[in-house]
Amino acid sequence: MDVLMVEQPLLSTLNQLLSAPDEMEKQLNAPARCYVRDTRAMASTPADVKEYTSSYVFVLDMPGLKSGEINVQIEEGNILSISGERKREEQQQQHKEKEAEVKYLRMERRVGKLMRKFNLPKNANVDAISAEYRDGVLTVTVQKLPPPEPKKPKTIEINVA
Repeated sequence: MDVLMVEQPLLSTLNQLLSAPDEMEKQLNAPARCYVRDTRAMASTPADVKEYTSSYVFVLDMPGLKSGEINVQIEEGNILSISGERKREEQQQQHKEKEAEVKYLRMERRVGKLMRKFNLPKNANVDAISAEYRDGVLTVTVQKLPPPEPKKPKTIEINVA
């Protein structure tokens, strides 16, 4: 019995020492806060992607934003990045209503960052992109490059020796 009493604290201490590297690895390899925020923003921003004969069209719901608050960019040559941030209008509303305090009874409208990234295909013309924002819906049109002309067969003359 004395052997078991001594072994139990020893085993538990040994077990804690062996699990310490696992705990440290979890802490060191935890995703950054901005990565988690961007991932949530991408997951909660709905988008439709359409392909026409001459273009690709991306349609995103971005309610409550002004056109100047939306960023449409091309990153790394072929990644279409669309982002924006919707902020709460608390202080503006308080001044308009001339009340000292506002108590929300229900908050269902989404606030925070909106973001989506799309890998563009090789035939997308990144120099011919247009964006239109109307009634909370952003429409980004990316024109396609014209298909390459088929090469004509080259005739080679045969010299008689």
